[in-house]
Amino acid sequence: MSQLDLARLQFAMTSIYHFLFVPVTIGLGFLTALLQTGWHRTGRPELLQLTRFFGTLLVIGIAVGVVTGLVQEFQFGMDWSAYSRTVGDVFGAPLAMEGLAAFFLESTFLGLWLFGWDRLPPRVHLATIWLVAVGGALSAAFIMAANSWMQHPVGYTVDPATGRPQLNDVWKLFTNPVFLRGYLHVILASLVTGALVMLAVSAWQLRKGSAPLAFHATARLALVVLVPVILAAMLVGSELGVTEGKYQPMKIAGAEAQWDTCQPCSFSLFQISGGKNDMTPTQIIAVPHLLSLLATNHWNGQVLGLNAVQAQYEQQYGPGNYIPNIFIQYWSMRVMAYLAVVVLLIGLWGLWLLWRKRLSGAHRFHRVAVWAVVLPFLMNTAGWLLTENGRQPWIVQGLQLTANGVSPSVSTATVATSLVVFLLLYAALAVVALVLLTRYARKELSPPPAADTPVPALTY
Repeated sequence: MSQLDLARLQFAMTSIYHFLFVPVTIGLGFLTALLQTGWHRTGRPELLQLTRFFGTLLVIGIAVGVVTGLVQEFQFGMDWSAYSRTVGDVFGAPLAMEGLAAFFLESTFLGLWLFGWDRLPPRVHLATIWLVAVGGALSAAFIMAANSWMQHPVGYTVDPATGRPQLNDVWKLFTNPVFLRGYLHVILASLVTGALVMLAVSAWQLRKGSAPLAFHATARLALVVLVPVILAAMLVGSELGVTEGKYQPMKIAGAEAQWDTCQPCSFSLFQISGGKNDMTPTQIIAVPHLLSLLATNHWNGQVLGLNAVQAQYEQQYGPGNYIPNIFIQYWSMRVMAYLAVVVLLIGLWGLWLLWRKRLSGAHRFHRVAVWAVVLPFLMNTAGWLLTENGRQPWIVQGLQLTANGVSPSVSTATVATSLVVFLLLYAALAVVALVLLTRYARKELSPPPAADTPVPALTY
């Protein structure tokens, strides 16, 4: 493999691993804050127990997320120095905001929340967990602003002396249409992830018969959040597709393996073949007009085909292959969308059991809910692949090719060695994280403190 392939593989591995934990911490942060708010208002001891229980899982997720996120920052300098040198004046701004503002906000108030149970006034302590949740969401906002600029560059001018982009309007980073829909989609996906994690843990505990009244409450909370949020995520994701169809038509054409321009356009539920060397795939169950609706919001909307966009890009940017990996693009979109439907059905099933007052004893649903915890991670990974693979061969759409972003002074052997090292370290970290999460998720609730004693700090 070339240096470019190895550098891409390394960044993909570390990014996917990091992104496994980001949605968990954002989603669980808000749900934990809701639990503590309920305890603050009602004084119910089981809500305090549940706050500390799921707060433990939140802390583990944040710890692993921070460790893996730091690696991302260093990779820009190690493997992608040409990219950093070219667009660092723009890309570095939101990254600096994330580190100096959001990260310190989240980490500072996480410490106050952990150790301030018996030291801070109740309202102040409640505010700390909400600020942890807000800090996590703000971190995602700054990172998504940077990534959205790579998808659709805005708010910059090119320095005529150096040929490098320079930021001239920071607010355009946060009004970028790709950012507005993409960030909302990430937040909704994070709430889905947090709700499914809470539902899976609650279902496990209900199967064991451990604190049924308490974990019935968290199962109910998870379901009440899950169903409307997954519906909203599907709607916003559809609108994001329309936005990307406008600014990145190759990405949308690749998601359907649509080689020729069509109007109206069908959406194939499945297909056989259709890769780069096969322009006549066999479509299985093609739904008329659906691709037009998804890509343009119009019943008879036109969708440019891969061949048309390729010809357009050759005329605009010069000779080259501007078509991404069609197999990844086609199937990542369907994995994300189809699993979202499965999650919605599970959520509706749970709400029906809740309405019939049979949730606590529905052992079949509990088994399904426990295994459903893997679904949001598969969905999030598929969504990341859809977004990043669809931009290729650009590292910044229309400004810099991925092949021109790698570090010229780093050898192929160096990248290969670091890839192996990272792979081994991340494998060990995955084992540690999985053991810790499953260990604490299976523990019984700690007994509540006596009514006349302060709540102790959260220690492990």
